[in-house]
Amino acid sequence: MIRALRRPLVALVLLLSLALTSLAACGGSTRSGWASDEAIQAARHVHGGAPELTLVTIMHRETGRGDHTGLFINGRERVIFDPAGSWHLPEIPQRGDVHFGMTTAAGASYYLSHVRETHYAVVQRVAVSSEVAEQAMTLALSYGAVAPARCASTTAALLRQLPGFESIGSTFFPQVLMRNFAALPGVQEYELRHDDPDVQIKARRVQEPLGRAVF
Repeated sequence: MIRALRRPLVALVLLLSLALTSLAACGGSTRSGWASDEAIQAARHVHGGAPELTLVTIMHRETGRGDHTGLFINGRERVIFDPAGSWHLPEIPQRGDVHFGMTTAAGASYYLSHVRETHYAVVQRVAVSSEVAEQAMTLALSYGAVAPARCASTTAALLRQLPGFESIGSTFFPQVLMRNFAALPGVQEYELRHDDPDVQIKARRVQEPLGRAVF
């Protein structure tokens, strides 16, 4: 009887270990803070183009596992919500896990810091109304510094509160969120890979306003 009970227990432990391993890349913000209004205003970047949301999923090349989720929000200004992320630029002010002043150069830094021999980035862009973009930013700021391993679940919870995104299901797994996001109407999808000789150019071009040729 004891032996029979051990088998499902061992299986459960292995399953939990696998889940924790797959979420380990959302390790938690190491530089979360609360920048002053003056710092944010000075860094504010108006990207132009239509308001949009860009879901970024960092995928493991060998396993097909999603290791991190981030969300660019382009409304009256451009920011990135990087829940439980470790990306940081000293000149970019931050509140919780929202980074302000996301210029094209800052965005390229974000992409290229994640794209490497072991990982590639899936970039999914969709146009939204200015109201939805502002709501997304308000929600992102409300989460503060997100706990480790909750990058996908927090982003999914944020999206699900927005008009037009109610179909986004709850999940802890970035690759599942990526697939759910892909099912939304009007999504444009791109990949950034380290072995592409034009990856540095594409990391900038993928941020061009919607409607322009990307690559």
